[in-house]
Amino acid sequence: MDKNLTPSLGDVLSACRACPDAIELLRLRRSTPADFLVEPGPDGDTLSAILTIAARVPDHRRVTPFRFVVFEGEGRARFGDILIETFVANEPDANEKKAAYERGRFLRAPVVVAVISKVDRAHRTPEWEQILTAGAACQNILVAASAYGYAAQWITEWYAYDKRVLAALSLGDNERIAGYIYIGSAKEDPKERARPVMEGIVSRF
Repeated sequence: MDKNLTPSLGDVLSACRACPDAIELLRLRRSTPADFLVEPGPDGDTLSAILTIAARVPDHRRVTPFRFVVFEGEGRARFGDILIETFVANEPDANEKKAAYERGRFLRAPVVVAVISKVDRAHRTPEWEQILTAGAACQNILVAASAYGYAAQWITEWYAYDKRVLAALSLGDNERIAGYIYIGSAKEDPKERARPVMEGIVSRF
């Protein structure tokens, strides 16, 4: 991994960096649906760099209220076994086509990262701020993946909330899925979606 990604404690860092390329990336950032993702995905070093960037988020009092679970290779299919078992238990009358789709959800992309919100309720940093930090880590993954040349989508879907799935992932009582981030190469470019009308969401005090 590039050592510049991990400055040492106490290093003096630039307060800001004028970067037109970063502005353009953020201005045109667009999620790519998981069904549009194909090989190749990021290699080990690149994924490590993406996750290092993901962890570099505002974190009031350094709680680190998140963690990552990476699914790649055969791990995606093993998670599919959990999904199909849970799905059939929830919907025993579902047809085979639907069941097959559920089994293959994590096969839609070369890499899937589960971002786990990990709240420390005994910590004096408010729970809401800790949850927001986990969300910021999700966004950093999207931006970093794009900067490295990969498409990505942040979604949850039913298996982010199913108790059986959460138990299979060994989530604690203080943990929730902030999102599953699918990462790969886009087989086709996504089209622009509707965006907020800025006049409707900006006010001045």
